[in-house]
Amino acid sequence: MLIPIRYNLRSLFVRRASTMLTVLGIGATVAVIAGILSLQQGFQTLFTDAGRDDLYLLLRPGSTNEGDSIFRRDKAQRIIKTLPEIRTNEQGRPLASMECYLAVRRFRVDGGETNVPVRGVEPMSFHIYGEDVRIIEGRNFQPGADEAIVGAKLVDRIEGCRLGDVILLNTTPLRVVGVFASEGPFESEIWGDLDRMQAALERPFPNRIVALLREGVDPVALDERLRDDKEAPAKLLSERAYLAAQTSALSTTLLGLGFFLAIVMGTAAVFTATNTMIAAIAARTHEIGILLASGFQPFPIFLGFLFEAFVLGLMGGVVGCLMTLPLNGIQTGATNFNTFTEVAFAFRVTPAVLVTAVVFAIVLGLLGGAIPAWRAARLAPVVAMRRH
Repeated sequence: MLIPIRYNLRSLFVRRASTMLTVLGIGATVAVIAGILSLQQGFQTLFTDAGRDDLYLLLRPGSTNEGDSIFRRDKAQRIIKTLPEIRTNEQGRPLASMECYLAVRRFRVDGGETNVPVRGVEPMSFHIYGEDVRIIEGRNFQPGADEAIVGAKLVDRIEGCRLGDVILLNTTPLRVVGVFASEGPFESEIWGDLDRMQAALERPFPNRIVALLREGVDPVALDERLRDDKEAPAKLLSERAYLAAQTSALSTTLLGLGFFLAIVMGTAAVFTATNTMIAAIAARTHEIGILLASGFQPFPIFLGFLFEAFVLGLMGGVVGCLMTLPLNGIQTGATNFNTFTEVAFAFRVTPAVLVTAVVFAIVLGLLGGAIPAWRAARLAPVVAMRRH
């Protein structure tokens, strides 16, 4: 026979001061962990959600990102003009484009410096990206002109990125003529004409090629063929796969930090829950003796007190989630350790984060209540009834 649930719930209400203290302790722990997880989710989904499966990148074999990839210009043009798997437009031009890329030190509006990605693109790039890159203020840069467009997330974060400002790259002044929006990491970049950017950055060679492939092309077979090409070797991967690979370092760091804090703060929360349950049992020893003398077996007693610990954890998880929800959508920035450039993104409090937080809180409550519940179940009825 199990102890009525209302008995345990009433006990938590009677001891509401200690109950709330324990709930807040677990809730604060859960809020910190959930905040880190939502930060990691915001960074990761910025890359993975924006990546396209129909858009492919060609990089130098052996490179891990576009920053350490490089093509000789004639080799890149040879790939674009001679690769039959590349889709063409109505005029018969290949839907492929060369791009250069470099991280440049820029000043933040709120102080300090950071690396900002600068990208040189050809006009064909905008046909390839389509609505993924949209001018929302001003206009696009003119090919061959010393002009630039900036991602929307840079406008209020980086100096010189407002419409009409001048960005000085080495000795080349670039006038900001437009602001563009994008669902992915492009919103944290500065774009300009490929030739002018290469001259300004003193980077004579492109870093990558972006292309759309014809329908029915096997990208795996094409990748193997390109890697073995003697004239212009390259590796092929989808934009989604490339962007997902760029999240590994920072995502691992954030998850590691979350795991470390979960151990440290979780241990403190477990001790808080344990003290609360021990105090509850000490104050109710006489009641426990009566329950045991009335025919309740030790195991139901154990389950009853463990249920109280479960409720404490559940309430702490709910409180922690409520404390985390206001973070959802708040913009922040962090350095992507794969490219060592700053990327602006938003906290994302996803259902997975909330479920993880609640489960973690319940585990903390159960760990904190297991030993006191076991002690309560092992009390001798006669000895327990003598205590008041």
